[in-house]
Amino acid sequence: MITALLHFPDEAAPARRLAEAAGLEAHAVDCHRFPDEELKLTLPFAASGTFPDTLVIYRSLDRPNDKLIELLLLARHARRQGVHRLVLVAPYLAYMRQDIAFHPGEVVSQGIVGGFLAELFDAVITVDPHLHRIDRLDQAIPIEHAIALSGAPRLAELVAGKRREALLLGPDEEALQWVRSAAEATGFDHGVCRKERHGDRDVVIRLPDLDLAGRRVVLMDDVASSGHTIARAAEQVLAAGAASVDVAITHALFAGDALAVIEAAGVGEIWSTDCIAHDSNAIAMAPVLAEALGRVLRPAG
Repeated sequence: MITALLHFPDEAAPARRLAEAAGLEAHAVDCHRFPDEELKLTLPFAASGTFPDTLVIYRSLDRPNDKLIELLLLARHARRQGVHRLVLVAPYLAYMRQDIAFHPGEVVSQGIVGGFLAELFDAVITVDPHLHRIDRLDQAIPIEHAIALSGAPRLAELVAGKRREALLLGPDEEALQWVRSAAEATGFDHGVCRKERHGDRDVVIRLPDLDLAGRRVVLMDDVASSGHTIARAAEQVLAAGAASVDVAITHALFAGDALAVIEAAGVGEIWSTDCIAHDSNAIAMAPVLAEALGRVLRPAG
């Protein structure tokens, strides 16, 4: 049985790290965009005339709309060429935050996109998906192998090496699971702020009842998008007398001017995993992803 890993040129580095860790051959998709924005994808297996029995597709779903069309085209084509098993490794998984209709008429995207992926793939592996009202990824992607990993332990190792006796702080209540996990791994003190959201870029942060004077605070979260939540938390932390504030996140989305917003708030260093390619990447998730991929690919029995 032949297994290969397929990736796009813009994600060659993390995809090849995963391929090396998993002992797979890595192949790149050739992607051409027509003037009207339609895509033409060309796969590298045509020359040999043989498609692998199992195909692992590496595609992180930040800026997801074009990428979901890419996955549709790739998966349907691969099935027609005789690929028996399709595995998606999507270190960042989009459209998971909209899990209920917050206002009348809103489309609940989580189950729709999850169902779309379940129709295309036999297994999906991701990292720190934005799940808050369900307990398991397979409730959003209804397949047997819907695997959610966490970047928190890897980030905790990095923080421990960078900031001795750090205070780990979640910028809002939703970050508690990542902060708690990192604190358990390091023994660091931890807490979470409370957030009042008045808009995508309008938030008010209230600090926990902790003495921050002189502390080296590290804000931890699963994702930074607009940057305003982290920025407001950093400002509050520094105003409370903290010696420094740094940021450790799994997914460096950093939409628009988010990075500038965070840096302007007084943040020192920003560390992220390579789930989304960014200059702040400090941790490779390949070892964790490869271990999970090995479990999925291992023959039953």
